[in-house]
Amino acid sequence: MRVGQGYDIHRLADGRPLVLGTLRLQADRGCEGHSDGDPVAHAVCDAILGALALGDMGVWFPSSDERWKDAPSSLFLVEIKKLVAERGAKLLNVDVTVVLAEPRLGGHLSAMREALADHLGCDHSRVSVKAKSGDGLGAAGRGEAIEAMAVALVETIED
Repeated sequence: MRVGQGYDIHRLADGRPLVLGTLRLQADRGCEGHSDGDPVAHAVCDAILGALALGDMGVWFPSSDERWKDAPSSLFLVEIKKLVAERGAKLLNVDVTVVLAEPRLGGHLSAMREALADHLGCDHSRVSVKAKSGDGLGAAGRGEAIEAMAVALVETIED
């Protein structure tokens, strides 16, 4: 078994939709980014890539590549699912924490968990999503950004 960790942070900006855990949420501001700017999905992708020792999202989905411009993060998760399968591995668990001042996510966490699991092709019981406010500390706590941290456990077939 192998563990990977992922991290992402995106500055908030007016005129952008807010996408978290592949869900489009009602909010006045959304995350800046080359794609849809979903820090939850991006942290999950990086955690799984890390568990497989395959680098990070910048290697697989570089911002310099226009085909990823405004791409939905659900596409990245599906591509990561394919990488896991191609290597004969199995995703055992993903745990993600998102830090943001607002909006409150309590009513969305279950749907985020289900959406992430569906895109990754695993049972919902294998995905956990938690939210923290940041208590006014750091960019996320002050409402300037949203950050996410994730860890993934992957079972691999060792050569």
